[in-house]
Amino acid sequence: MTGLADARDDDERAQALEEGRLLFCRPCNFFYAAQSIDQLPEANLPEVAFCGRSNVGKSSLTNALTGQNALARVSHTPGRTKQLNFFNLGDRLVLVDMPGYGYAQAAKSVKEDWQGLMFNFLRGRPTLRRVVLLLDARIETKASDHAAMKLLTDAAVTFQIVLTKADDVKPGPLARRQDDVQALVKKYTAAHPMVITTSSQDGTGMPELRAELAALAAD
Repeated sequence: MTGLADARDDDERAQALEEGRLLFCRPCNFFYAAQSIDQLPEANLPEVAFCGRSNVGKSSLTNALTGQNALARVSHTPGRTKQLNFFNLGDRLVLVDMPGYGYAQAAKSVKEDWQGLMFNFLRGRPTLRRVVLLLDARIETKASDHAAMKLLTDAAVTFQIVLTKADDVKPGPLARRQDDVQALVKKYTAAHPMVITTSSQDGTGMPELRAELAALAAD
């Protein structure tokens, strides 16, 4: 299938958007949680993992993408999730919710455990097609975000930056943030060139992100 980044004309773009819509109309269900590498489920379907700083809106994005308000738990305590959560999307794609990083109050040992678990997962998962790296549109890119990009690049895993919470930013600052992130993409060899701006509140960018992920799904 063709994703938006590969669409050459309006017809291909419309087709990609429709394939994304159809994929995310399918049932999406939680089926597994793993707290260590030796607990991972069998790798049968293509996988897309979502990662980002704690409180970046990862759970809200997952819920908005799938149209299921309670699929992923929206925690009021940043950094609470410490496991990999797996969701089956219509037996065609697995969505992996990775633990948040960068929570200031997390113990050093917890941060080191996160790096170890994530790196081992990223390096050793043959069905992992892409990591969706979420950045908050309202604030500058943090040191922990740069560390995550380096980790992804070192693991030789393609990652695509998605800006979240765009509804809470005025057009001028949002445009500057988009320009900054687009420039950032060029610094990392593992970064996908297409940056998608989203809002879980008003649906901005959801069709485009669905289309990109549908291009990675099993036929």
